[in-house]
Amino acid sequence: MGKGGVVVLGGSAGSFKVVTYLLGRLPQGYPLPVVLCLHRLKDVRSGFMESLQGRSNLEVREPYDKEPIQGGRVYLAPSNYHLYVELGNRFGLSTGETVNHSRPSIDLTFISAARVYRERAVGILVSGANRDGALGLQYLKQQGGVAIVQDPAECEVQTMTAAALQLTQVDQVLGVAGIAKFLLELA
Repeated sequence: MGKGGVVVLGGSAGSFKVVTYLLGRLPQGYPLPVVLCLHRLKDVRSGFMESLQGRSNLEVREPYDKEPIQGGRVYLAPSNYHLYVELGNRFGLSTGETVNHSRPSIDLTFISAARVYRERAVGILVSGANRDGALGLQYLKQQGGVAIVQDPAECEVQTMTAAALQLTQVDQVLGVAGIAKFLLELA
């Protein structure tokens, strides 16, 4: 993958520990952008991003609309906004209708990343309590991207990963340590 790719990770209930573990393993200078689309409480505006930043070697930020996507950064979908990857390697934000009762929608983020990056997109779905992300991961895989699912046996909540595995012949089912190793090898 190397230059010019993107890592998009989606999760919900039970994903915080997974994400902080992964962020703690990525070194400064990690070349790829990492886009996090995580379900969280829409009324809580502070603390979540700061908690991620405290465990990350990379800058963690909530992107603004039309912000250019850069390697070596972690982008967190803002609370209560859909996060899109747009042509021209930029982000788009929307307060459109919820998808799978969620905003941000993991499906929409995965689909938009797949449209722009195609085979250079890596989609990772981890612990979560609804089916959001399953269709998006399927689409990403159909566009030539790499689809990875956290091992459901290791998930705090298996609904999200199980839904993805029902829909898609994923490239790999990995435990958290395996996902971290994959991300490091990807760079």
